[in-house]
Amino acid sequence: MNNDRRTIILTGASRGIGHATVKRFSAAGWRVITVSRQAFSENCPWEAGPEDHVVMDLSSMESLANGVETLKERLQGGPLHALVNNAAISPKGPNGERLNCLNSEMILWRDVFHVNFYAPIVLARGLFEELKAGQGSILNVTSIAGSRVHPFAGAAYATSKAALASLTREMAADFGPSGVRVNAISPGEIETSMIGPEYQAMAKDIPLRRLGQPEEVASMIYILCSEQSSYVNGSEIHINGGQHV
Repeated sequence: MNNDRRTIILTGASRGIGHATVKRFSAAGWRVITVSRQAFSENCPWEAGPEDHVVMDLSSMESLANGVETLKERLQGGPLHALVNNAAISPKGPNGERLNCLNSEMILWRDVFHVNFYAPIVLARGLFEELKAGQGSILNVTSIAGSRVHPFAGAAYATSKAALASLTREMAADFGPSGVRVNAISPGEIETSMIGPEYQAMAKDIPLRRLGQPEEVASMIYILCSEQSSYVNGSEIHINGGQHV
């Protein structure tokens, strides 16, 4: 392994924001290690993708623990320069409806928090020494739904993202003395293959009058993981065209 090459570990890389992030870092010459519960997709957007993919079920603590050891083996004692916690789940009802506090099964809340909240801190703690060696950056992906009731994102998803924003501040305080920065981005309505026409209708209420593009989010992730933001720590950056104002 080339010790001069910077390395990122990214969860949730197969589509949308994650896919765009892989391409952004790969284009800049980074080694990209991806994590998901699925085998590597044949639609490979970067070199060495199949060799640098780790299958891990973020909803399982056992799989997380085993996955951390696999990631450490992949790093071969080398430094880690960025950990991007992008993977998340947002369950819907049988007909695609929003699940609220009254109709969400408790097992669903458990699964959502395992993936959206617990996995980021388990990965960060497990890879702390590698991040410290690389004076790396941790980037948590929250959501505009974490700060307001969203018409489509469910209650479990929204509260998990609010908790992740709070966790980001705690991590920034605890990891910072070791030279590891921790920040978050909070995307709004981003145009990906996962959204339906109901999201497009929301554009009229966004000050920029359009949805965001995955590449715009990936660019901010790159900045927050690079030396361009070397004194940014404990921040949550809103990427939503002004929707939060």
